[in-house]
Order: sequence, then structure tokens, then C-alpha cells
Amino acid sequence: MKRLFFSAVITIAAASLAFSQAQNKTGSESPQSASVTSAAKAGATKVIELWPEGVPGLRADASDEKVVDGRVVGVHRPTLTVYAPERSQANGTAVIYCPGGSYVRLAIGGKDGPPEALWLGAHGVTVFVLKYRLAEYGQPAPLRDLLRAVRVVRSRAAEFGVRPDRVGVFGVSAGGHLAAWAATMFDAPEGRTGAQLDSVSARPDFVALIYPVVTMEEPFVHKGSRAALLGSQPSPELVGRLSIEKHVRKETPPVFIAATMADQSVPVENSLMLYGALRRANVPAEMHIYAQGSHGNSLDSQYGPTALWPRRCEEWMRFNGWLPKAD
Repeated sequence: MKRLFFSAVITIAAASLAFSQAQNKTGSESPQSASVTSAAKAGATKVIELWPEGVPGLRADASDEKVVDGRVVGVHRPTLTVYAPERSQANGTAVIYCPGGSYVRLAIGGKDGPPEALWLGAHGVTVFVLKYRLAEYGQPAPLRDLLRAVRVVRSRAAEFGVRPDRVGVFGVSAGGHLAAWAATMFDAPEGRTGAQLDSVSARPDFVALIYPVVTMEEPFVHKGSRAALLGSQPSPELVGRLSIEKHVRKETPPVFIAATMADQSVPVENSLMLYGALRRANVPAEMHIYAQGSHGNSLDSQYGPTALWPRRCEEWMRFNGWLPKAD
């Protein structure tokens, strides 16, 4: 456990770095060199209803969700879609993946699933893609769904072939806000419903955040996410409650952050503020800030060194024991 003591690394990718060097480096370290296609072939193996006994607060006008161009809207019945690696490749680590979409939609990806989820699957991780409730419900429904998801995966770890002490959460953009929300408020009363599963810990064992929304306060707030989650005129108390940087504590699990200075949608200050809070609380944290890359660049190799964040994340996971050490 000593290796989990405070270790913070900030990588600033200089804009002057020659792109040809980045391309050469990408050729040897690209996350896609791990066979994403092999994970995609397996596809989703199971869909699990999060609330089979009935969704708490289900709207009377609830209808079926819709999928348009890989984006899901109108989620009323949250689910986990399981992407399980081949049994011989599974390493016992589980990741619940929270898609982004400003709390208005979920960018699930194409028919094969989110690319980040497929990348994780190629490394032997069992991935659970979370469809959580959105603006139709507002807060705290997304948190309630994610904490329920952690409890479901942990309580059924043997069934899924994972370890209950290796259940992590990955979040992208607004999904990053949700993941960080769970990392700091895993025991919040609004995350409980009175169900028997409430007795299972909802604390993630680790969290990775990719260009995350963090604060709900001006001047760095992503206004679309705030409006969808909190409404058009939230109280100062509610804004503070959902500004994650204000709620980091020593019990917050280890965090990996990747973001870019060029992000025109979610200011990089969101990541910087969170990192500062993690440092003050002595939470193990690693952050990589890159010069290039638009919001939502995912695994796009055109951004040179930015596309290597999955490699850095893989190293972080291996160092901390959530992936096996490389041969």
C-alpha cells in the first residue's frame, strides 16, 4: 500500500514539441496497439437493470430511450451494459464507465460501444457502461444511479469474475463530474434509497477522469451541464454542493486526470482545481495536461502526444495493481 501514498505527476505537453516525434512515439505506444478490435468482437455480453424492483422517482411520463448517432437521450430506466473480455484475458478489475453528454445525452459511441471501454476491455478489464438518468430528473438521480451501479458490481463480483476491491469508475466530460461526485460523496444520504444493497460500500477503488466537468461555480463552470443538473436558477448552496473541488477528503480514492489546455468546452481549470483539492487532502493523484486536443478527442491520434493519455493511464493502473505488471 505504500505505493499508493501521495504521488502527483503533472505532465505539460509543450506546444513546441515536433509533431513528427509525437507520431513516432504514438507508433510505439498507441493505446490502439492493444487490440481494441478483439474487444469489440466480443461486444456487450449482458444488460443489467439497475433498479429491477422499480426506479426510484420514475416519472409518470417515462418512455423508451432513444439512440441517435451513438447518443442516448431520455433515460428513465438506468442500466449497465457489460463488456466482458475473454475469460483467459480477464484480470479481475472492473470499471464502470460514465459517458459524457452535458447531462442531456449520453455519448455511448457506435454499435461496438465507447472506444475507451473497448480499450479497457483489450487490457482484460470487465467494463460496465452506465446509462444514467439525465436532465429529465436532475440531481441527485445520476449520483444515485452510479452509486447503485458500484454496489451492484461489488455485490455480484463473483458472478462477473471481478474482485470486489478492484471496482473503479471512469468518467468523460460530464461523466467525469459524475465519477468525481461518486468519489467524494460515495456515502452521501442522497445516494441511498433504503434498499438492502445500501449496506454495500459504494466507494470506488479508483477513479479516472478525462477532460472532466468539476465545478458548478463561475467563471469556469460548464453552463450546459449545470443547467441540466441543477436547473436554470440553482441556489448558491446547491451550486456549492455539486462543485466537486469543495468536497475532496482523505477518503477520496486515488484519481487519474487527463485534460487539454486547448479545450474550448470545459476549461482546463476544472481539472486544475480538482487536482489542487486532491493535493491538499493528500489523496494519491496523477494529472496530465496537454497543449493540444479539443474536447472529446478521446483516442484520436491526430493530436499527437495527447492521444497517449491511455498509455499513461495504463501505467498508473499497473503501478497501483489494478492491471497486472507488464512482462
